[in-house]
Amino acid sequence: MSHLLVFGLGYTAKRIAARLHECGWAVRATGSAGELDFADRNAVLAALDEASHVLSSVPPDRKTGSDPVLEAYGDALQHKPLFYLSSTGVYGDRQGAWVDEATPTIAQSGQGRRSARAEADLAWMDMGARVFRLPGIYGPGRSALDRVREGKARRIDLPGQVFSRIHVDDIASAVVAALTLDAPPGAYNIGDDWPASGNEVTEHACRLLGVEPPPLETLEEANLSEMARGFYMENRRVANGKAKRVLGWRPLYPTYVEGLESLT
Repeated sequence: MSHLLVFGLGYTAKRIAARLHECGWAVRATGSAGELDFADRNAVLAALDEASHVLSSVPPDRKTGSDPVLEAYGDALQHKPLFYLSSTGVYGDRQGAWVDEATPTIAQSGQGRRSARAEADLAWMDMGARVFRLPGIYGPGRSALDRVREGKARRIDLPGQVFSRIHVDDIASAVVAALTLDAPPGAYNIGDDWPASGNEVTEHACRLLGVEPPPLETLEEANLSEMARGFYMENRRVANGKAKRVLGWRPLYPTYVEGLESLT
């Protein structure tokens, strides 16, 4: 039986673990939803010894910028098939251009605002991991539909601003494919087929719910947090061709249209 150890059993990793359980894998995990205490080194090392594969969904530490998993257990990860959930934010702002896995990240090029996520992405790549670069993640309980229902949806007036997104179940199917196929190490962009503006997605969610869309606001009027403002300042389209070629993966929800309709 194959055994997966998950560092950080969060929203996305739970969906991956559920798929693997269906495939007959044994899964152990740290995190609030897992049974292992990340700080219990003896227990984690014992689980690592049993694990045939390791997946980390733990982001870099916001204060130190370091990767907690590599910091605490990097020495014990040698010779294990490694899998890491990263972010397409590692590419930085591309002014709406397409990026693929051959596009240098911020950490590789030294250009753009320094990013702890990009540094962690590079560190996992150097470890020989399969690194899944994910754009905006949505799914049950976390979508434009939920933001509209809760009165939290925004429309920001930024003509030409576009980004990619991915349904959480499509992430799970891609990662499971990589795990079961013993995919080669390297980066994989896991995004849908239709990059679009956030406004376009919000407006479609409003149509599905039969409500009027929120008013257009400038960035200044929106008074966004620094993190949210940084998100809107980046503009890129993410190509997913490598995942399709190498993993034989196809998104069940190729655009936000199918994805949102599945959540109504």
